[in-house]
Amino acid sequence: EKSHTGVLKPKTKRSKRFLQNREAKLVENAKTAMILKGGNTSETVTHALKDVYALKKPNAVLYKKKNIMRPFEDPTSLEFFSKKSDCSLFLFGSHNKKRPNNLIFGRMFDSHVLDMFELGVDRFSSLKDIKSTKCAEGTKPMLLFAGELFHTDTEYTRLRSVLTDFFRGPTVSAVRLAGLEHVLHFTAQDGKIYMRSYRVKLKKSGCRTPRVELEEIGPAFDFVLRRTHLASDDLYKTAHRQPRGLKAKKKKNISHDTFGTKYGRLHMQKQNLDKLQTRKMKGLRKRKGGVKSGQTPPKKARTG
Repeated sequence: EKSHTGVLKPKTKRSKRFLQNREAKLVENAKTAMILKGGNTSETVTHALKDVYALKKPNAVLYKKKNIMRPFEDPTSLEFFSKKSDCSLFLFGSHNKKRPNNLIFGRMFDSHVLDMFELGVDRFSSLKDIKSTKCAEGTKPMLLFAGELFHTDTEYTRLRSVLTDFFRGPTVSAVRLAGLEHVLHFTAQDGKIYMRSYRVKLKKSGCRTPRVELEEIGPAFDFVLRRTHLASDDLYKTAHRQPRGLKAKKKKNISHDTFGTKYGRLHMQKQNLDKLQTRKMKGLRKRKGGVKSGQTPPKKARTG
């Protein structure tokens, strides 16, 4: 059934809920990633895609069939899959003689490619290769970035932003201490990017603060940065624009310091200190005869 604007109306309650979930919101849903493999993949790429999918679950969609596409030459196929599955993040794996063991991390804005980074896998250890207790599915990881390049180089700074978007998980208001059990560590050094995954173990320390140990659980990657596709400054600025409803209203005379402590400034009228009521002391009270309490009255002089 078409409305007067020519837009198809949902016929069932299920389709109505589906369309409402796809509508723009002030607070968006958790970002979902689609994970695809190209027409030709190696065993390393296949296992790498499955392990990244395990880290991203449940906010991920894994496509098992091969998809013949070249994201850097023609991103239209990626944009089609993004709109179909309502995913704003993607990981594409491929393998060929020129670029072996290739992974492309990227993100979308308004169903169009915003940023893409092509990373070559030099070394890979899967979840199965590292024998240890794994974290529970859906655990929100802590992200650590080490290396000057992540703060000084434009491409690496944007790559840090993409990796943060990809792995950070849903936004939460509070996290309990026992829930901080997964760490993803990225290091940029000597032209490579090292990705390691650790499980946090809280041990007894003899005091209130526990002793923290890290146990590697996998997967582990050694990446080499290959091709990049960066959004223009104007498009990047538009993608980061916040709706007015999310912007906090500025309150007068209220400020916050670096640690989030709230300070308020009060404006008072000038006080007349002459009429200021001070504390009355018992020893300074005057008696009826005009003598202060605690003092002996003066003796009368004798007359002739």
